[in-house]
Amino acid sequence: MKQRNHAFDFLCGLCIIRMLLLHLISMCGYRSEFWFGKLMAWTFFFMSFFFFKAGYFNKTVSGNSLEYIKDKAKRLLTPYFAWGAIGSIIYFGFVFGVPSRFHKVAERLTWSHLYDQSHFYGDPPCWFLMSFFTAYIAIHFIYKVKYLHPVILSFPFVSYFLWKEHNPLWMSMNNVFMGVFFFYLGHLWKILQHKVSRKQIICISIILILMFIVGNKMWHGEYDMSLNKFVQNPWGAGINTTLALCGISGLLLALPMKRIPVINYIGEHSMVFFVAHYPLIYFYKFTHHAFGRDVWHHWDEFITMSLFVLVICFFLVPFVEKVPILSGRFKKKS
Repeated sequence: MKQRNHAFDFLCGLCIIRMLLLHLISMCGYRSEFWFGKLMAWTFFFMSFFFFKAGYFNKTVSGNSLEYIKDKAKRLLTPYFAWGAIGSIIYFGFVFGVPSRFHKVAERLTWSHLYDQSHFYGDPPCWFLMSFFTAYIAIHFIYKVKYLHPVILSFPFVSYFLWKEHNPLWMSMNNVFMGVFFFYLGHLWKILQHKVSRKQIICISIILILMFIVGNKMWHGEYDMSLNKFVQNPWGAGINTTLALCGISGLLLALPMKRIPVINYIGEHSMVFFVAHYPLIYFYKFTHHAFGRDVWHHWDEFITMSLFVLVICFFLVPFVEKVPILSGRFKKKS
């Protein structure tokens, strides 16, 4: 039996932990801190890693189109709508259940959110599942025509153009072009790794990592995939992200990496942590707010909320993964 790749589970775990910290820090009002800017400046590429990983491992972009779309819809859109509903019940349950405490939140609600954004008020990170699904479908049809493959290399420029035009596409579809690009990048990186030796991959990966460090320092740019937003140097954002994804994954894949218990566990069950953490954050914050307490700029609340979310997510893993509509883990037809 082929041994599980611990490197990618480790990287997935780091991505999820980084995402959790980002959302918890934001909810507690510490985004303006100096150290938060530094953290973002050196980890901005992490969300792109999931698309990169999908392209690296994916072997099912061909075949019957209708069956392919149905399969991806079950695995991605089913938990998208299920957790969107769960998050919305928690969110609107507090907003309309305790109107005296949440009148300011209610005033910010807009109908345009239904078609403009691909996420739910109660679970904003769900945007990723919709974009992931759309990227898979786009890749499927592009791969059917071999001569269209090079067109993907132009997608970062399309994404940048959409950003300059204030992201006009509905359902936050503006980021799909970068998602497809990172997917294809993972596919090409895997092909290269099969053509050269392990030592060569280690050398190439180290060079890429060093180039990322220098490039991110001298031509710093960030790409925020959730908003399809380019910050500072757009060339730096695209090139440095590419260097980091290939360099870090290549080095860890080439090294005999052992399983890191907690981080790898989170990576192995990333879907549960991804979809469940924000409704839990809202539940914690809104419960406090309903009783007149605040989590804003309270480090003790940040620590308590972090433990609350992590412990509940760990507890939920075996239960959620047994329910296909919540986890997307549908059994494949034999």
